[in-house]
Amino acid sequence: MIEHAELISMISSYGLWVLTPLAVLEGPIVTVIAGYLASLSILSLWQIVPCVIVADIVGDSLMYLLGRLALGGLSPTWRDRLGLSRRRLFCLMRGFRRNGTRILVAAKLTHAAGFAALTAAGAARMPFVDFLVANTLASIPKSLFFVVLGYLFGSAYETIGKWLSGEAALIVLALGLGLFSVIYLRRRRVHR
Repeated sequence: MIEHAELISMISSYGLWVLTPLAVLEGPIVTVIAGYLASLSILSLWQIVPCVIVADIVGDSLMYLLGRLALGGLSPTWRDRLGLSRRRLFCLMRGFRRNGTRILVAAKLTHAAGFAALTAAGAARMPFVDFLVANTLASIPKSLFFVVLGYLFGSAYETIGKWLSGEAALIVLALGLGLFSVIYLRRRRVHR
């Protein structure tokens, strides 16, 4: 992983040429740093916003593609070892057809569940156009939030980076899963 000081130096020196690929790879912390550099007038706010949104969508599309291709390349033995039996895959596909948008938006907003949901969407063969629409709807406010966070509080980028990659992300994931479980159990009880 690249150190935060190196990120600032690289983005300051090369601008959008390095911001875009870094935003695809590192995501939110690069967006926070870009917002910070915009507050210092090193980068243009109006240029970084579309750049980080597109980079977020490209990175998420690569995760989708990984899920879609990796599942097809696995032998039935490996699928069974990973717990991806035919029945589970069918349920996964049905779940993404019914609630794919909700699942993706919730995963993007919790940040920690993003990788699993994005690759699962590909594995479930969620239609790519539906994936793009749902992902774009979630990427815009998420990216704007991180740009504003960097613009207003960017000098604290190291602390923000720790929040995004450490225990705080796991806590947000646990809270999200807990909330999802409560809602699921309540709905299931109502439908009985």
